[in-house]
Amino acid sequence: MDKFDVFAWANEVDEIKNNVSVELFLFNKNYTPYKVRYSDTLTQSVKSMFMLEAINFVIKEADKGLQCREYETNDGEDKVIYRVDLTKVGRAETLIHLIEKEYKDIDYFTDNEHEFKRIKGIVAKFTYPGGKGQQTFYIAKGLAASSALKGKTSWELSGESFEPLTADIAIKMPDVNEVAIIDGNIVIFNQSKFEKLFQYDYKTQVISEAKSKELMEAYGLSFPEGLTLNALLEDKKPLIKKLQGITVGEMKQDQVVSYADEMSLDLMTDETGKIIIMDNKDLSTFVNLLNEDYFVSPINGKRYEIKSKKLLDEPEGEPPRG
Repeated sequence: MDKFDVFAWANEVDEIKNNVSVELFLFNKNYTPYKVRYSDTLTQSVKSMFMLEAINFVIKEADKGLQCREYETNDGEDKVIYRVDLTKVGRAETLIHLIEKEYKDIDYFTDNEHEFKRIKGIVAKFTYPGGKGQQTFYIAKGLAASSALKGKTSWELSGESFEPLTADIAIKMPDVNEVAIIDGNIVIFNQSKFEKLFQYDYKTQVISEAKSKELMEAYGLSFPEGLTLNALLEDKKPLIKKLQGITVGEMKQDQVVSYADEMSLDLMTDETGKIIIMDNKDLSTFVNLLNEDYFVSPINGKRYEIKSKKLLDEPEGEPPRG
């Protein structure tokens, strides 16, 4: 696959900007998209606030030394935008997949049914005829709940007079470039807004992938079809942080199973002896076992989960153990 050239893309779109069609989608915190109708009188405004803002920035800043680098190499430089594969950003990939492959099943948004306070962002889908057939790209922006004004509690100033807000909801659109999604590439104009919009933390993701690989190599684990350890670890920062402090493989497979039995924990194995991880609960139990977070009180015989472990000094007069 040829390396993506955001500057060539911006110039190509600039040439056909009057021939693009655009469709809007809102999406919620679960990255479920909703279709949104808009007035014909807003068409130019939609194109301007989403498409033209992005391509004009790229074209204008290219003459001033703007560069596009890989997101993994970012260190907050000026005059730099970043690129990352769409497949690496799970939530963005899911959103685009639903729009492209499940379009007929997407509902139209109504505040009575879906509630705007649950909306996380808006994405504009642009389509235009190209050399390889119909071409598509997306521009996404985050929407804060505070950006919406309820008609029942808001007024509009018309000339010298306040009037009731005639719409159910009025929305202030962000006027900054945030994210473009083009042919399997995500172009990041604003790093912090991108990370917040799609809850993506590259450093945590790298650690998660490394720990997932270690665990899969050290232990026999069984997952339901379509589920992976890496997918379960996604966004589980406390669990990933705990894994960073664990020496993977120090506790052997049979020891983990025996420890779970001793603590009467619901951790099952399959017919081949693999530990079954069905969901987040099973994964948390497994990681807690590796971290030795369970114990039985020698006083009352009750079982406890340790929330915070602090290593005590060796008693005076006794040599260190191990």
